[in-house]
Amino acid sequence: MLENNPTLLTKKNTIIILCFSSVTAKITDPISKNPANPKSQAHLLTLSSPSTPNPIDLSQLYDTEATKMSAFLHQRPLYSTLSDPSPLSPRQSSSSQRPISLFSRTGLIALLSLLLILGVILPWTGTPSIFSSTKPASQTKWQQYTLSQAVSFVARNKTVIVCAVSQPYLPFLSNWLISISRQKHQDKVLVIAEDYATLYKVNEKWPGHAVLVPPAPDSQTAHKFGSQGFFNFTSRRPRHLLRILELGYNVMYNDVDMVWLQDPFPYFEGNHDVYFTDDMAAVKLPDHSHDLPPPGKKGRTYICSCMMFMRPSDGAKLVMKKWIEELQAQPWSKTKKSNDQPAFNWALNKTAGQVDLYLLPQAAFPTGGLYFKNQTWVQETKGKHVIIHNNYITGFEKKIKRFHDYGLWLVDGHSSESPLGKL
Repeated sequence: MLENNPTLLTKKNTIIILCFSSVTAKITDPISKNPANPKSQAHLLTLSSPSTPNPIDLSQLYDTEATKMSAFLHQRPLYSTLSDPSPLSPRQSSSSQRPISLFSRTGLIALLSLLLILGVILPWTGTPSIFSSTKPASQTKWQQYTLSQAVSFVARNKTVIVCAVSQPYLPFLSNWLISISRQKHQDKVLVIAEDYATLYKVNEKWPGHAVLVPPAPDSQTAHKFGSQGFFNFTSRRPRHLLRILELGYNVMYNDVDMVWLQDPFPYFEGNHDVYFTDDMAAVKLPDHSHDLPPPGKKGRTYICSCMMFMRPSDGAKLVMKKWIEELQAQPWSKTKKSNDQPAFNWALNKTAGQVDLYLLPQAAFPTGGLYFKNQTWVQETKGKHVIIHNNYITGFEKKIKRFHDYGLWLVDGHSSESPLGKL
């Protein structure tokens, strides 16, 4: 082959070696440091002897000798070093060795076909997997994002505001965030995503403010109150909160069907372990006790697990551990469609003597059964409301309509105030 038998052409004291190769080497101009353009993919080497008085014009020499070489090559047949038991006929050999020119009819047809595939067919069929990774790098990044990393990123003054959200609740998340942004506390919010769609969407819009603690529950049933999916979704909550407490942070938890009207943090006065709200609709006295209320008909209190504030104390950690134990002791069943709130109340009742508990004022943190159903009380306590919970009602559409009716659905006209923007 020519690769193994370079032809030597000699002129005066200069030797030029022409070697046709399937691999084109880069010939660099030592002044410009730019690759030269090798003609006919030839490798050009110049060897000058000391007796040569003047440099030779290599380009002219190259053209002259290349012309001779071309004529020489066309006069001799090419033989393969490999023996072929079935040699091609002269016609086959001639056609197989003839290169296809890009400007020939065949070359133009091939080029047009390629352009047709790239420009017309691929946009309709989608990009082949060989041209794209199966998983965007950003998604892999957020899958590896840990709770400790996320808490460290969002915490302000060792405090985080936490919610747990699945994809169907994203509009409520945005509504809640708008109300928090108005109180200037949005930077410390951490969204615990309960499905990957929520994880990716929140971090796409608001990088670093969402984390998923695997395994993710079934997002299709997590929003249906009373379902096993809803139980699995809510029963993960105390584990998340306990982990944050163990990391040494104050943590405020909210359900996202809430709206902030004022800054709640001035109400977390003192050094109590756990702050919480009563879920009963019965009106309390303005100066009611802040102790854990007495048990109700079922032998336990009716504290709402929807909102709480905890310090990273041993008492708060004890309540979370007891909550986890109670959930394990009262699993969901078709006959007993439980949720996480009864277990939370049992945990409070059983640890009350060991933990410093604090009941927040009803006027500031009313339950939905009071705020939306007792307008007399609402007028009497006007200006004192801090966080409104849209509970005592089920169903997305009903909750949204109620918020609309009371001027608390902020997403439609104020989406720009949400860190997530318009979803």
